Amino acid sequence: MKKLINNPESVVEEMLAGVVAANPTEVRKLPDANVIARKNSPVAGKVALVSGGGSGHEPAHGGYVGEGMLDAAVAGAVFTSPTPDQVYEAVKAVDSGKGTLLVVKNYTGDIMNFDMAAEMAQADGIQVASVVVNDDVAVENSTWTAGRRGIAGTIFVHKIAGAAAEQGAALGEVKRVADKVVAHVRSMGMALTPCTVPAAGKPSFTLAENEVEIGMGIHGEPGTHREALRPAEEIVRHLMSKILPDLPYNKGDEVAVLVNGLGGTPLMELYILNKTVSEILQEKGIAVHRTYVGEYMTSLEMAGASISLLKLDAELKALLDAPANTPAFRQR
Repeated sequence: MKKLINNPESVVEEMLAGVVAANPTEVRKLPDANVIARKNSPVAGKVALVSGGGSGHEPAHGGYVGEGMLDAAVAGAVFTSPTPDQVYEAVKAVDSGKGTLLVVKNYTGDIMNFDMAAEMAQADGIQVASVVVNDDVAVENSTWTAGRRGIAGTIFVHKIAGAAAEQGAALGEVKRVADKVVAHVRSMGMALTPCTVPAAGKPSFTLAENEVEIGMGIHGEPGTHREALRPAEEIVRHLMSKILPDLPYNKGDEVAVLVNGLGGTPLMELYILNKTVSEILQEKGIAVHRTYVGEYMTSLEMAGASISLLKLDAELKALLDAPANTPAFRQR
């Protein structure tokens, strides 16, 4: 294992210290929990957003803490759900009295632990609502999930629900908007290489030199199948053939596109993927309002990518276009 770390047991704590050192005017770390919080939280009169999950997906989730997105992000061990106590501490730290929305990806551990944290917070008199993201169209049930997995489409939930909260919407309204995003976003990914969890010290799975896995999950969960590496255009057309009919997306629709790298894929290759995404949408008569290309939700050093499409209406478009200022997402 070759990694730029000091101790496999302290990677999360040292990473969070590095995040705060790089962004001292924007975020802070809670003293007794692996939680990154907005520097000025709790923000008076504002519904708070709390998300999180296992570490190893950076910049998710701490990179999205700030104006127009999250108020706190909870970091579990690598690829491991944060504990209920950690999530509870995050809620207490950022709730302003207007309530807190928990944004949870659909993994069994995350669902259970965020639900327990919500119960703890509600017992303290804090209003809590939750939204569960399940945008991955690859498989219906998989390792660690009942139902579809939550992957990079979660970034659109952070952005749009965060904008609604920043504009003063009440908790019920923020949850409604977040649920609307979940209903209108679909994603699918693929992997070229495995990744290595620092504590394990060896790759979590193996792929042959010329083999890829289609539909791979962000923790290395199995996808739909393995096949020989094909040209990028053919891979994108396969992924889009699964994403487009699922909602479905139709001629005349308008979408936001997210081409997301999994940690080990050069930006050059992501833009090559986006070229075909753009061509397919043009062929289908689907307009693109915004495109985001880069690393938004990774899987350590895994090489691969995912594609997410969000169908827009006037409300979602306005909230997507709203300003945001976080360590990993800045939009004016």
